[in-house]
Amino acid sequence: MPIIKPISDLRNKSNEISELAHNSNEPIFITKNGEGDLVVMSMSHYSKMQLKIDLLGKLSVAQNQKANGDNGRTLKQVMAKIRSAINVSR
Repeated sequence: MPIIKPISDLRNKSNEISELAHNSNEPIFITKNGEGDLVVMSMSHYSKMQLKIDLLGKLSVAQNQKANGDNGRTLKQVMAKIRSAINVSR
């Protein structure tokens, strides 16, 4: 269930909103005059969300490449490239 708070709580109960954001690990929807206005979330939740968005973007690119006939690289090719990179940095 979404967490919805009035904008007056953001002003008057900022510590409570902060604690709620950290403990619930969910966004808090802030309303103004009964309408949605803002979303507040903890930095850790925001960072996790950004990582998920980045991953979904990469997966989308991979799906498009696969749909266009790109078969990618084998595990053997990937491991050879990783080993080569490790040996170069030594």
